[in-house]
Amino acid sequence: MSTENWQDVGSVEELSKGEVNEVLVGRAKIAVTFKDGAWGAVSGVCNHVGGPLGQGHCDGDYLVCPWHNWKFHRATGLGEPGYEEDAVPSHAIKVENGRVLVNTSPASPRKRKPHAPHPLARAVKREPGEVRVAGISTTAMDPNLPRYSTSEALLEVALDHAKSQGLQTRLIKLRDLKFRSCEGYYSKSARACTWPCSITQADPGDELTAVYEAIVHWADVIIMATPIRWGQASSLYFKMAERL
Repeated sequence: MSTENWQDVGSVEELSKGEVNEVLVGRAKIAVTFKDGAWGAVSGVCNHVGGPLGQGHCDGDYLVCPWHNWKFHRATGLGEPGYEEDAVPSHAIKVENGRVLVNTSPASPRKRKPHAPHPLARAVKREPGEVRVAGISTTAMDPNLPRYSTSEALLEVALDHAKSQGLQTRLIKLRDLKFRSCEGYYSKSARACTWPCSITQADPGDELTAVYEAIVHWADVIIMATPIRWGQASSLYFKMAERL
């Protein structure tokens, strides 16, 4: 590796104040780490959707991307145990005369393990058939104390009327689904909010796929029924309204 490729990225005093620093090496972003007296340098661009690794944090010797929590070894660039086939480039790093130097030439390549696309990522294609109406009830209630829901009852009336007109209908009750709350990736960066949702991609047990399937791939008409006092599940209304 040519010594001509070394570049000064800052002082030891400044870069050792925090475990993770994002620095520029030429035009490339590098994540420089200092932990337990040892330095590390890897590409500052995450394999997933380009998240800023240099703005993340360390979990042991693994650098955690602040967008979707993908992990890479802070010195070797290898993915966490079991995911080593995903790797970001590593860079040689050294200290001379109180300055931190990083080699601009990667010491190891970027590697991406092939990932099959999520079923939701397929092209949207309207199949032949009658008009399709999806009804989504956002009523939240204690399953141990079920009660009558006026908003859900009204939704059922609407769907029954649609069915009487020969339309296809589908009723989805959010309270019956198991899914994690939105983790606010859009607030970090518009690019961090992916389709399909990164939570759905990472969690095979995410049951919000039923909603995504209905809205994106199945329905021509969507009816959302919400109670007067909105519960957590009703946040779906705002999430989907934002996307539509």
